[in-house]
Amino acid sequence: MILSISGVVLLGTIAFLFFRKDGMKISHAVVCALFGFYLAGTAIAPSIKAGGQSLASLLGGIKF
Repeated sequence: MILSISGVVLLGTIAFLFFRKDGMKISHAVVCALFGFYLAGTAIAPSIKAGGQSLASLLGGIKF
């Protein structure tokens, strides 16, 4: 749950920065959001979630 909330915050921040700096239009953000909602209902959603969790654990395991 924490990973998904932080992922949403991160992606929301990136979308906001794109909107402010690179001229992303509101319509682009709406299309991306709708694409995400529709993609979450497909059969590939568990694979995407597993990939995200794998990437998070990989990044979490990096020691400096």
